[in-house]
Amino acid sequence: MQGYNLFPNKKKFSLSVTAILIIINIITFIVFSILVSLNSSLINYIGLRPDNFLKGKYLWTLLTSMFMHANLTHLIFNMISLFFVGTFLEKLIGKRRLIWFYLASGIFAGIVFSLLSGFFGISVWGAKLFGDSSVIGIGASGAIFGLIGVLAVLTPRNKISLIAGPLIAIILEYFVSSAFPNSAILIPLGIVLNIYIFASIFTVFSFNPKIYRFSVPIQMPFWILPLVAIVPLVVIGFFVELPIGNSAHFGGLLAGLAYGVYLKRKFPRKTKMISKIFTR
Repeated sequence: MQGYNLFPNKKKFSLSVTAILIIINIITFIVFSILVSLNSSLINYIGLRPDNFLKGKYLWTLLTSMFMHANLTHLIFNMISLFFVGTFLEKLIGKRRLIWFYLASGIFAGIVFSLLSGFFGISVWGAKLFGDSSVIGIGASGAIFGLIGVLAVLTPRNKISLIAGPLIAIILEYFVSSAFPNSAILIPLGIVLNIYIFASIFTVFSFNPKIYRFSVPIQMPFWILPLVAIVPLVVIGFFVELPIGNSAHFGGLLAGLAYGVYLKRKFPRKTKMISKIFTR
C-alpha cells in the first residue's frame, strides 16, 4: 500500500487511473447507446439481467453493465462521484490497487444484485427491496460504492459532501409520475427538474459557496455516507418505484468494507497514519 505523499515531486504528466476510468465510461456509454438505439434488444447483451445471469446466460454483462448508463444525467452524476471519491482513494492506495479493486467491487456488486433480486425479487415486496429479477441493471454506482466503503474504513471521520439536490429531484419526479401518471404537469415538471439536476451537478465545481449551496450539499463523515446514501432510498422504494439498484450499492459497499479491513490489518501503521492525517 502506498503512502499519501503530501509534497509530491515534479514529474511528467500522466493521466490518473480515475481519469482513465471516467474516459472509458464516457466512450463506452456513447458506443453502447448508439448500438442500443440501432437495435434495442442489444441491451440484453450489455446490461445485467438477474434472471438471465442465474441461468448462466450473458455472464460477461457483469463487466459490461458497469460501463453502461441509463442516460446522460446518470452518467454525469456517477462520473462526478467517481472523480472525487476515486481521485482521493487513488492517492491513498495507488493506481494498481484502485483499478483492480474498482473492477472487482463492480463485479461483486453485480453478483450480489443478481442473487438478491433473482432469489428474493420474485415477490412484490421482495422486488421493492431487492429489485425485480427481470429488470436490467446498469451503471458504475456499485463499483463507486466499493470505493466509498474502503474510505469509510480508512478515513472514517474525514468529511465529504453528499450532493442531495439531484437525488431529491429524481425522487420528486418519480413520486409525481407515480401519483399522477396522466397529469399534464409531468412534461413541464420533468423539464424543470432535469434542468435543475444538470445545473446543480455542475455547481459542484463552483468556487462560490452561494452557488454551491444550490446543489443542496450535506456534509458528513465517510463512515455515515453509505448509510445515508442507501437506507433512505430503500425506504422510499417501498412507496415509489425508483430506478436505483440498492442491492448493487449494498454489494459494492460490502466489498469496499471488506477490502478496507484487509488493508488495515495488512498495513496497520500506514492506515493508522492515514486515518490521523484525514481526521477533520
